[in-house]
Amino acid sequence: MPLIKFDVIAGRNDQELRALMDATHEAMVEAFEVPATDRYQSVTQHRPAEMVLEDTGLGFRRSEQAVVLTVVSRRRTEAQKQTFYRLLAERLHDRCGLSPDDLIVSLVENGDADWSFGHGRAQFLTKEL
Repeated sequence: MPLIKFDVIAGRNDQELRALMDATHEAMVEAFEVPATDRYQSVTQHRPAEMVLEDTGLGFRRSEQAVVLTVVSRRRTEAQKQTFYRLLAERLHDRCGLSPDDLIVSLVENGDADWSFGHGRAQFLTKEL
């Protein structure tokens, strides 16, 4: 936990997808101080016509390499979030060649009752985690 969902335009190979996922995981572990084994990620690939990613008036130049991350997580401090965004942009640029213009992140917060990791139990509430 956190759960990280990647939305990308189809065309990356398995190694490129794994590099995106690995770099993102490392940034999350460092910024949020979670265990390295706390890894939940999924990738959805889209046809180009299925993603519209404009710049919100900030002057970003998006390409077909754009990555949209939805991060579902327990509450994090503003400092942790800003650290995550910075580390993420740096790592994805360094490891994957991703332009910072092509990175969009939405962090969605939830609470302990909103997670079940299996067996029909809320492990944060039952204190299994």
